[in-house]
Amino acid sequence: MRDSAPVLAIDGPGGAGKGTISRLVAERLGWHLLDSGALYRLTALAAAKHEVALDDEAALAEVARDLDVVFEARDGGTVVWLEGADATTTIRTEQIGDAASQVAALPAVRQALMQRQRDFLKPPGLVADGRDMGTVVFPDAPLKIFLTASASERAHRRRLQLQEAGVDASLSSLLKEIQARDARDMQRSVAPLKPADDAITLDTTRLTIPEVVDRLTELLAQRGLASAI
Repeated sequence: MRDSAPVLAIDGPGGAGKGTISRLVAERLGWHLLDSGALYRLTALAAAKHEVALDDEAALAEVARDLDVVFEARDGGTVVWLEGADATTTIRTEQIGDAASQVAALPAVRQALMQRQRDFLKPPGLVADGRDMGTVVFPDAPLKIFLTASASERAHRRRLQLQEAGVDASLSSLLKEIQARDARDMQRSVAPLKPADDAITLDTTRLTIPEVVDRLTELLAQRGLASAI
């Protein structure tokens, strides 16, 4: 790991709370944050913008390598810019999420984004959020967490998010989409979604966000990777 900076690798399926929890842990510790899923979503969005087919692996890999992306910390969150335009909201739509899952199954795209992800590692440390952080991108991370939750709970959470954004969505449709995405992520030939052999699995179905954040910072402190806060 670069300059001995520690990595907290957080993997798991969509809706398990990885994004929010990773951001809060990074803020609490003053560490850097990698939202790897955003890179795949941005690749999917850029592909749509430039009319690149989702089955054109070579062209998609080129899109991934040439991504013009800026992550800007602002007001307790992150603003994501793609080619100079604010893409923060767009990349979180179900359509882009589904396309990103398809793009992420392509070996050439994953390889194109590998070094870009590893470049996020800088002192004092990195919280890396994704689906293969502990298994592929940062296999030597000293603490690996696999966050999960029941599919029904994840569908419920997603529906609440959409409702807060003023979007109505069918719970049954969201559940089917989540199950289909889980299957695609777990069955892909390259970097399938699974816990690393040395990962700690944490089911968030009945846990609050503060409880999970506290648990992760406690684990980091127990391993001497960060001060208890």
